[in-house]
Amino acid sequence: MISRNVLAALVLVILTGCSEPTVVETPAVYSAEIRWTSYGIPHVKAEDWAGLGYGFAYATATDAVCVIARDLVMVNGERSMHFGSDDGNLASDVFHKSVLSADKIDQFNKNQSERAETFSRGYVAGFNRYLRDHEQTLPESCAGEPWVRPMDSEDVARLAIGVGIRYGLGRLQKEMAAAAPPVDEQSSNLSLTTNFEAPAGIGSNAVALGRDVTTSGRGILFGNPHYPWHGSSRFHLIHTTIPGVVDVMGTSLLTTTRVAIGFNRDIAWSHTVSTGLRSTLYRLELNPEDPMLYRYGNEFRQIEEVSVPITVIDSQGNRVSTRHQVYMTHYGPVVESDNLPWTAQFVFSVRDANLDNYQSSDTYDALNKARSIDDVEAAISMQGVAWTNTIAADRHGTAFYADISVVPNVDAELIARCRVEVDGIPARVVTLDGSDPGCEWKEDSRSTIPGVLPPQEMPRLRRNDYVSNSNDSYWLSNAEVPLEGYSPIIGNERSSRSLRTRAGLVFIEEALAVDGKISPDDMQQMIYSHRNFGAELLLDDVLKVCTADFSVVELEPGMVDVSETCEVLRQWDRRNDVDSRGGHIWREFWRKAASIHNLFVVPFDVSNPAGTPRGIAVDDEEVRSQVLSALASAQTTLEKANIPLDARLGDIQFAERSGEHIGIPGGDGRSGMWSVISAPLRPEVGYSPIRAGNSYIQVISWDEAGNLDPRAILTYSQSPEPESPHYADMTRLYSQGEWVRLPFSDAQINADPELVTLSLAE
Repeated sequence: MISRNVLAALVLVILTGCSEPTVVETPAVYSAEIRWTSYGIPHVKAEDWAGLGYGFAYATATDAVCVIARDLVMVNGERSMHFGSDDGNLASDVFHKSVLSADKIDQFNKNQSERAETFSRGYVAGFNRYLRDHEQTLPESCAGEPWVRPMDSEDVARLAIGVGIRYGLGRLQKEMAAAAPPVDEQSSNLSLTTNFEAPAGIGSNAVALGRDVTTSGRGILFGNPHYPWHGSSRFHLIHTTIPGVVDVMGTSLLTTTRVAIGFNRDIAWSHTVSTGLRSTLYRLELNPEDPMLYRYGNEFRQIEEVSVPITVIDSQGNRVSTRHQVYMTHYGPVVESDNLPWTAQFVFSVRDANLDNYQSSDTYDALNKARSIDDVEAAISMQGVAWTNTIAADRHGTAFYADISVVPNVDAELIARCRVEVDGIPARVVTLDGSDPGCEWKEDSRSTIPGVLPPQEMPRLRRNDYVSNSNDSYWLSNAEVPLEGYSPIIGNERSSRSLRTRAGLVFIEEALAVDGKISPDDMQQMIYSHRNFGAELLLDDVLKVCTADFSVVELEPGMVDVSETCEVLRQWDRRNDVDSRGGHIWREFWRKAASIHNLFVVPFDVSNPAGTPRGIAVDDEEVRSQVLSALASAQTTLEKANIPLDARLGDIQFAERSGEHIGIPGGDGRSGMWSVISAPLRPEVGYSPIRAGNSYIQVISWDEAGNLDPRAILTYSQSPEPESPHYADMTRLYSQGEWVRLPFSDAQINADPELVTLSLAE
């Protein structure tokens, strides 16, 4: 798909005024070397930060130029202009044009270090160079499209801010675009309900092992983000080097500019989405005579109306200029929906902690260069990690967990004093009284971001045995050392953990029980066994219900005989490998069974959080009836979709690549899978396309002598473009249970049989 011809790296300038022209070599402003190894992994080497940004962008565009171009359209608020106003495009445009204003971009750029600015200039030049070099050979998904254009430095800022607010204000785009003052005493008539649930399938697992429990006496880091398989949130493998300055390998998102998860010779780290809140709602009390005024202490403040210019393409293909109003308060934008109504009495606004976060580039530059856990902790304490936990291990054998992310500086006392209860808003969403100045987020000089909790108040843990996280809060990062006493804005404590969190803790303890030591191979097997912990814990009890006197269940609109379902589950290996049969029944069963009242015999016990709750209350008649109904529901769902009850998983859960069906192992994390794959059930097809789940899986370790041993797989492969030779190659490896030994040293890179080298300069 992509031409990689070696390009000239020398610029000649002819100087006049002499009897004969003199040829002088002029140093290139941007210069980088890119070496691609097997599976399309780029290794970018440069002499300075400008060159590194240049090569980074060019290498990423090689696999994802169309994805980057489409995101540039989004963050510039131009989706309606190119793709029409439907499918959320208009709301997206209104959101991005109003939030990513010229003033906000200017603020961002003024707060960047010289190094970050230099890298960004190189990144812009590298992306634009790629477009020039491949103007006539772009992938089919964007070839010849008018929305593919060069980028500028403001685009880099827009992309960076947009990623930071993804899990805060970014989830309320439609609500922001829908906000409008009431025309009478009632709210505007909306057909929009705010969904406060986390996006389906988004999560991660990570484990760090310390010197006391590893076979080498060094650290081991396992990381496995459960991230989207499509769009700009895909990961991309890349290795970046400035000799003597930085040498780091791992993944970035397709539209971000640093290695976000990865390793160097001394440390390795991963991220998991944390439970910390990134924003709070404020309920504003309005002036009964004017819904555009809100009370703030003893005064009223004006809600500012902002007119946002939007260009829309109509049904005839004409571009039409319009304007859309949004409404701003000193807290942030006004939002409106059926459960966040703008009435004559109240309106809601949202404040996002990451909107003023300008630390990302410097944080990740420091993290990329870290040499120990001390350096890792110092790097993330710069507060550029927007919404994730950090789990790390180092060559010296220290395991580390921290939720040092960006959350509002709101403690338990402030929540108790200022929280307002609102119908239709879940308890985990913090809504504060915006009429009371004492309910503003607290300011602390130790924080670099206004109103954000300082790093010193965030949870962390160092161990010589293990730490882990699977998207529950910080509380149970190590089962023996719970972390307690932190602000509830970060997460909950002393409460039941998910089946996925418990699976990770149990799998670690089981591995340690063998001989007290864990190897990199053990960590690989921990994920590639594709065990369903929920089934291991509970299926025997379900089968007891199956063997009761009645296997015929009344389920509207008739009777369902679940005996075949029970028999398939009885034969199931309790894994979700491609050859497993029965895991899909458990997935559909658990969708119903998880909500059965009084399901467990042994309730949650804070003194045994990894082991409870457990056991199905099969002696309870109502529970037995509900379990049978859940089995019948699962069977009916699969039969209606024409999916055999005894189907082989790899035949009904797959990624389609140019007509090829590649069986994908893994399953639903809510049902007890640690190896997560999220996909919709499609009639006559199965679980496809894959939406999210296992993505960049890495096991990074060091041998007894301290030599690096990096192993990984990118489940969906490097490029989303069918024309690419790296559209499906690693996906096939993942399906077959294989890994890639990542080439890191120059000798390993240069010895790769698929090596392709490109020298770039301008």
